[in-house]
Amino acid sequence: MDNYITGATIKCLREIKGLTQNQLAEQIGVSSKAVSKWETAKGLPDISLIEPLAKALGVSVMELISGDTVINKNISSNILRSKFYVCPVCGNIIRTTGDAVISCCGIALPPLDAEEADEAHEIKIEKVEDEYFITVNHEMTKTHFISFIAHLTSDKVHFVKFYPEGNAETRLQLRGKGCLYFYCNKHGLMKKKI
Repeated sequence: MDNYITGATIKCLREIKGLTQNQLAEQIGVSSKAVSKWETAKGLPDISLIEPLAKALGVSVMELISGDTVINKNISSNILRSKFYVCPVCGNIIRTTGDAVISCCGIALPPLDAEEADEAHEIKIEKVEDEYFITVNHEMTKTHFISFIAHLTSDKVHFVKFYPEGNAETRLQLRGKGCLYFYCNKHGLMKKKI
């Protein structure tokens, strides 16, 4: 049977936090022998202790279970470093300005890697008065569509959600250098620098 949390993970996180086994045990209401057993793989924490254990160790439940902790070194939170996550079940769209552990519908979501827009996903930008009319040349059916478009600069985000059987077009005020991102439900995240 695969352990849902490894003792090495608990020990490593405890040491990073600067806690003794006794201090960790006191915080979550167990004996120090229980913590010792977990760390030496002679036992596992009860499922009811997972949330308090994660809190005491300063990580999310997802980080504790996966053993992968996220340390966001992007302190300035530059919007151009944004990461996009899209749930394949419900279509939920999440944008972060740094590393994160994201889950939706019970699935851990990886950050999407944006590729340069190709001919099948051509994007047209036309100036109309003080805005730009942006069109993604793409079919918009229930099974194949553009889900969103976002314009990111170093200090602003303009986000537009599209729906199947609508048009993949919008007006945006493009001020400053940045990048347009758009998401095809079959081919993934695309980008175009402007």
